Amino acid sequence: MAKRGYHHGNLRAALIDAALGLIEEKSPQGFTLSEAAKAAGVTPAAVYRHFQGRDDLLAEIALQGYEIFADLMDYAYETGQPSDLASFEATGRAYLAFARRYPGHYMAMFESGLSVNRTPELARASARARDVLEKAAAGLSAHIPPEKRPPAAMFSAHIWAMSHGVVELFARGAPGGQAPFPPEDLLESGIGIYLRGLGLIPPDS
Repeated sequence: MAKRGYHHGNLRAALIDAALGLIEEKSPQGFTLSEAAKAAGVTPAAVYRHFQGRDDLLAEIALQGYEIFADLMDYAYETGQPSDLASFEATGRAYLAFARRYPGHYMAMFESGLSVNRTPELARASARARDVLEKAAAGLSAHIPPEKRPPAAMFSAHIWAMSHGVVELFARGAPGGQAPFPPEDLLESGIGIYLRGLGLIPPDS
């Protein structure tokens, strides 16, 4: 690969693009900075102009991912209105769509072992994505008296976990990971069963 990123002053972006390809091929921990530099067409020494180590590079990719993810979640929530249930289900589908469209970012976010508190920027981006789901959860439970209302942070976290499980088991294309139903259908039915169990939607909804 030509040293396109370096000569055009986009070395940082070139390294991120190269690392995304390596992440998808080898996993977040399966490549070195030297390999990222080679894939970007620059010398290993050039990498340190922007990143002190591989974890710094992964953190930057995770930050990008959370920002994209939060935007998608927010868009899904807004397009689901005026129905709180539709908005809640839409955020779950956005999770699946993000994992499919941005696999390298997804892996850096959730499979690299990096803490979201590694940097203030990463923590804020992660919280913004989580806040969208909590906002949807709060709207869905607003009709329940406060003393009987389940914490929005709790059941939104459960839906996040359910979405993540569907992605990992059935939406990543791993060997043996195919389900007899589309991942979106699995998630929607799971969300419905869970919410009915909490009394957040009526049985015949």
